[in-house]
Amino acid sequence: MLSRIEKWHYRQCQPETRVVVVKDFSFGKRFKTAALSSWEFGMVGVSVLSNGQFQAVYNVLSFALASMIFATLFMLVAQGRVLPRYRQALVTSATVTGIAAYHYWRIFDSFRHAYIQTTVGGDYSLVAGEGFNEAYRYVDWLLTVPLLLVETVAVLALAKKVQSQLLVRLVPASALMIILGYPGEVTAEIGPKLVWGALSTIPFLYILYILFVELGKSMGRQPAGVAKELRGLRLTLIATWGVYPISYLFPVFGEWFGSDWFQGADSFVLRQYGYSIADVLAKAVFGLLIYKIARMKSFADDRAFAKSEGH
Repeated sequence: MLSRIEKWHYRQCQPETRVVVVKDFSFGKRFKTAALSSWEFGMVGVSVLSNGQFQAVYNVLSFALASMIFATLFMLVAQGRVLPRYRQALVTSATVTGIAAYHYWRIFDSFRHAYIQTTVGGDYSLVAGEGFNEAYRYVDWLLTVPLLLVETVAVLALAKKVQSQLLVRLVPASALMIILGYPGEVTAEIGPKLVWGALSTIPFLYILYILFVELGKSMGRQPAGVAKELRGLRLTLIATWGVYPISYLFPVFGEWFGSDWFQGADSFVLRQYGYSIADVLAKAVFGLLIYKIARMKSFADDRAFAKSEGH
């Protein structure tokens, strides 16, 4: 395919903006890269990625997609390895990674079609009319973040009334956190980005309060060893969630410090790595921790079941 790209035309359109036109005679198509200002270059996309940068993003998206697919399959086939009362947590975990797998397939496909290589082994340029649609991430988070909290509560097997009291607060707060963060993600201005980020932090802090204060009250009623795992589960969730605001603020850091690591193509690549690895940890790995806790609680609840599982 690369040999069919016959020529590039560069022309200056306006200050700090470049348009690139590619003619591919084999398909009879003309592609034109999106014209992005220097600020937009670092904020909402990049007009040019080096071959190494493109491959790095391609690989991390592929890794995240594979992780979500096989985590989903594992959770579905492992249902019989826990008692029925804990299977809701595993089903919820499989739902989370299944939704994430679908959206990573869309993200991966969008990225793959958004760039075209100019020469063999050369740079990749953004194609106008395609674009890299990262809004899929926010749609995914809007669906999966509340479900992550649902599976956390479900694995505790608390009384129905207690579960309902927790979820009726955790789920709306998590959805509000994602909704308030999205306008800041897509804006190209520092001020609004910081405002929306601050607003999104309010429900995040509320979730922390419920997880560490109110949910902590149930720890003493858990079987031996399970309380320790649950504390680790909460810390894992919070630690992985902490990666998202750091990636979100990369453009702000770039503006403040003037570092290439937080601007342009480098910033874009680092954000994709930050978001993707955090997703794998917060969904696939988190689901495996949920499975481990469900197994421990199943063994503690039913010694006959534990014996049948070789425990």
